[in-house]
Amino acid sequence: MRSSNSSVSKGHRGRPGYSREDIIRAAVREFTNHGYEATSMGRVAKNLGITKSALYHHVNSKEEILELSVKKALDALETVVERAVADESPARDRLRLLVRRSVKVLCDDPASVALLLRLRGNSEAELEAVARRRQLTRQTVAIIAQAQYEKSIRHDFNQVLLGRMVYGLVNSVADWYRVDGRFSPDEVAEAVEAMLFEGMSV
Repeated sequence: MRSSNSSVSKGHRGRPGYSREDIIRAAVREFTNHGYEATSMGRVAKNLGITKSALYHHVNSKEEILELSVKKALDALETVVERAVADESPARDRLRLLVRRSVKVLCDDPASVALLLRLRGNSEAELEAVARRRQLTRQTVAIIAQAQYEKSIRHDFNQVLLGRMVYGLVNSVADWYRVDGRFSPDEVAEAVEAMLFEGMSV
């Protein structure tokens, strides 16, 4: 007679109460707090209160967790930028929407985005992620350049510099935002958008 265990999917084996997604989120937090290279799977398992063998029922390796989490963040950010590129609205409006939606992506999963931002290209997977991240910046800079051409934003600053400043402010959210904190994603997105486009003057 076939064992009932054979029908259990990989994502549901291991200690009850932890899904594959729970394991990945916990590992990403450790990577972000202590560094990817410095964090072992043993450390992740210990913090979850499970054995390494139970951990490996959910994921194959530390590299797999990195690839999955970074891909999730990049896919979401690429969707935001691609929508802004395809939109036919004035460039300033597209840039505002890009900023607002990017902040919401960060608020939805700050740990994965923070991990993405810390990658330096130390492996093939990291190199690919860094290349995709740079492409996002290039596409955003192109929108900024178009907004300058349309004279809807200041044109006395280099568009590459402005692009770095935009992402500098947007990406900083990943360092401090907490999903269970006092600020909602809408509040944060509105504040970042206002700072970039109106400043703090009254």
